[in-house]
Amino acid sequence: MEEAIAARRTVRSFSPQALSEEQLSQLLWVTWGVIDSREGRKAIPSAGALYPLEVYIAVGADGVRGLEEGVYRYLSEEHSLERIASGDRRREVAEASLWQMWMASAPVIFVIAAEYGRTTRKYGDRGVRYVLMEVGHAAQNLFLESVALGLGAGIVGAFYDDKVAEVLSLPERHKPLLIMPVGYPR
Repeated sequence: MEEAIAARRTVRSFSPQALSEEQLSQLLWVTWGVIDSREGRKAIPSAGALYPLEVYIAVGADGVRGLEEGVYRYLSEEHSLERIASGDRRREVAEASLWQMWMASAPVIFVIAAEYGRTTRKYGDRGVRYVLMEVGHAAQNLFLESVALGLGAGIVGAFYDDKVAEVLSLPERHKPLLIMPVGYPR
């Protein structure tokens, strides 16, 4: 753990080398996966165990060996992916992120979104703060696991929320909170 923390850096230049399905699986699991199916406990803490986060990935052509390019939603309960859009959307995500085109070279772009209502129904406005804490936990897990797998990750908070949601075909209730391109550092 200490080695991963010390080695963690924001990466903004990626090799075109594809990730394996095993690497992607591990990255998804540490970001939002289920640790204990009996309790429904996930890899990060959640206020009231309400789990408002949703993880999406934009996969490029040859971004993950054995996976077609497109946009996928991570279904944590089944530890599986649901394809929600076809085609390589990485460039469009980068354009919607104030033209930060460096991120379009990453084989996979993670987008962590939230359905705030899951938490605010119980905690009112304070629930927004809890959701933001949770996305921070998820991002740090993704950063550290990327390093542990010999990969790198960047983090992007500057983007047009509505445009990112449109590009990725997100449901209206899922609000994008952060974007993390992941791949082999160049």
